[in-house]
Amino acid sequence: MSTTRSLTGAHAEVKAEIARTDTKTGLLLAFVGAVLAGAWTVARDLHLTLPACIAGGLGMVLLVAAAGLLLRSTRPDLRGRHGFPLWATLTAAEVTAAVATDLAADIAGLSRLAVAKFTILRRAVDLTLTGGALLILAALLTMGGAL
Repeated sequence: MSTTRSLTGAHAEVKAEIARTDTKTGLLLAFVGAVLAGAWTVARDLHLTLPACIAGGLGMVLLVAAAGLLLRSTRPDLRGRHGFPLWATLTAAEVTAAVATDLAADIAGLSRLAVAKFTILRRAVDLTLTGGALLILAALLTMGGAL
């Protein structure tokens, strides 16, 4: 396999990983939004004890923080270092030359972007899990207080 083929394959793999990460981010953002809306709807109709309010409030704060991280991860990078923003400023001949000579640099840049997105997604998942556990604790405290 030639070096160009190897670079093209690596480039496609990195772009696919970014797409998978963006898909996971979108799904998690929808889930977090649904949990926030559902928890708010349920909580406003209940008489919550102080411990339940504290646990639930902390859970909601963590879920909002997770949503913020997810939104940050999906924010477009328009500084022109990779892909479309850079290519939009070039002529057709310049695009051909840039792709031919800078594929390895593009792979390195896109790989750093993929790792950054994946790291943010991991943090958001951790916050979502912790926030969900706190909401469950708040629900248990509320049920225990109602008995």
